[in-house]
Amino acid sequence: MESSAVLTGLQPTNYLSRNTCNLLLPPLSFSASQRQQHFLPPPSLKLQKPISLSSCNVNQPPSPFTRYAVLSNTFSNQKTELADIDWDNLGFSFLPTDYMYVMKCSRDGNFSKGELQRFGNIELSPSAGVLNYGQGLFEGLKAYRKEDGSILLFRPEENAQRMRMGAERMCMPSPSIEQFVEAVKATVLANKRWIPPPGKGSLYIRPLLMGSGAVLGLAPAPEYTFLIYVSPVGNYFKEGVAPIHLIVEHELHRATPGGTGGVKTIGNYAAVLKAQSAAKAKGYSDVLYLDCVHKQYLEEVSSCNIFVVKDKIISTPAIKGTILPGITRKSIIDVARSQGFQVEERLVTVDELLDADEVFCTGTAVVVSPVGSITYRGKRVAYGDGGGFGVVSQELYSVLTQLQMGLIEDKMSWTLELN
Repeated sequence: MESSAVLTGLQPTNYLSRNTCNLLLPPLSFSASQRQQHFLPPPSLKLQKPISLSSCNVNQPPSPFTRYAVLSNTFSNQKTELADIDWDNLGFSFLPTDYMYVMKCSRDGNFSKGELQRFGNIELSPSAGVLNYGQGLFEGLKAYRKEDGSILLFRPEENAQRMRMGAERMCMPSPSIEQFVEAVKATVLANKRWIPPPGKGSLYIRPLLMGSGAVLGLAPAPEYTFLIYVSPVGNYFKEGVAPIHLIVEHELHRATPGGTGGVKTIGNYAAVLKAQSAAKAKGYSDVLYLDCVHKQYLEEVSSCNIFVVKDKIISTPAIKGTILPGITRKSIIDVARSQGFQVEERLVTVDELLDADEVFCTGTAVVVSPVGSITYRGKRVAYGDGGGFGVVSQELYSVLTQLQMGLIEDKMSWTLELN
């Protein structure tokens, strides 16, 4: 007979370091479609009431969040059954999973103990900082399932560091790198039945940091919430790994010098929706933005970085405050250099783009996506034979994805294995 106890303040470090316990999830027999129609959200997060600074002290009594994670003191090595969904036809759309992770703090930056709770809706005050003034950040990373059943995370500490940089720009406290990584681990393990089988996709992990406290005048919120949810995903673009088709936007701009284009704040993405929607209505996959000063230098695509290849030399726009420092971008640059390619981070003009041998995009969601054509002021330039990757992008894609999925030795020490 098993004895169990409800966790009253789950600390990810403790949860992950136990080698004699197993996290047991409540029975979840719904299929994905049934869950989308019938899942009942847990009691909402009550964020309307102001909290004192002392409420973020980890030595205070537990917060009023509902606890659902149950820890059994009987070790079990039984394999977790996969969720009942069509793994062969995963797209990049949201599927509700089992658990989310929540951690709160006040402006002084002292985060409370984080906790897992059943996934569901949350409540925010209408005067929450994130709703009124856009004080929010998000991250994106992935978990992969290996053939032996173990789970790999790809460079989660890089996401943690980027969130901390963004939080400083947005006048927000941020979890430490250790808190961030441990929270990601806990959330992934609690939802491990949603990690696709090897080769079928990945578990997309979405950490959020938002001003959840009520504020009326323009000011930093008095309270913040760090939340992580996950969803199984396939390819980001409907084309899969087939070439995508981009249009260069020369009137609307994604970012300005001195602004927030270099951090992953939520407002950056709402700003691209108008141009993106218009482009997709015309049959394009996405939009490539130019700098707002000279209107001739490449910046980035709506949600990914851009690379051009000419005579085997790889060039990408330099990070200068208006371009997001993508983690996949950084990884591709390191992989390319390790494979003997020359990589230049600099200003890249539209003319160079149109004269390139290959063009490709990188990002957490897309990984590496070949560009089949670019349209600029009515002129369309095609790359390759339209069949897929170019020679350079194919090599980089192959090495990076094999690293992410644990198929080759990780000499970069980029992956973190969860058993």
